[in-house]
Amino acid sequence: MMKQIKLLLVDDHAVVRAGYRQLISTTDDITIVGESSTAEDACQKYIELKPDVVIMDLSLPSMTGLEAIRRITLHNEDSVAVLAFSIHNEAIYVQRAIEAGAKGYLSKSCEPVILIKAIYALAEGNTYIEKDLQAKISSKQSKETPTESNKSASKLSPREFDVFCLLAEGKSCKEIAGSLFLSEKTVSNYATQIKIKLKARTLSELTKIAYQEGIISI
Repeated sequence: MMKQIKLLLVDDHAVVRAGYRQLISTTDDITIVGESSTAEDACQKYIELKPDVVIMDLSLPSMTGLEAIRRITLHNEDSVAVLAFSIHNEAIYVQRAIEAGAKGYLSKSCEPVILIKAIYALAEGNTYIEKDLQAKISSKQSKETPTESNKSASKLSPREFDVFCLLAEGKSCKEIAGSLFLSEKTVSNYATQIKIKLKARTLSELTKIAYQEGIISI
């Protein structure tokens, strides 16, 4: 018999976690050992529960899912198996999640059976990226022109990307500072660096870049 796979669920919506539980109940060798509605709690529960696989939503209140993946990965990079499971199906998010340390990525529009397959794959030490998303990454890389690459959010550091996403959503530096546990001055410095890297002079130009990369919708 295959050993029981210990699973930690991280999503801020209780109804979504209930859906996870119902799906997982159809398997005999996956056990949910904990649930979290925030990234901060997820990091703590990871240390306490030592799950085999973490299913991580990226759109969490306060600290982002990407930051949680980075922090969890710091504990043991080789053995951590985090599956990013998000409404975001843009290539930039997949790339960022993998860079943060995720071993897999699925969109929430995928078939339930795909989620189970991904959990098994990660528990066995493999990676798993939804086929459609993998195709998007390959397509983006092949079609991107030098000019587009020069203004791509892929140039940003992990923390700069977090700030960039929140700026594009219309958050103020004060609001971003509170969400990411940074000082306003630090956020302001990040904002300046982001504009320089993306060759954007104004917030509206940053927002346009975010829209073009599918980070926000209008």
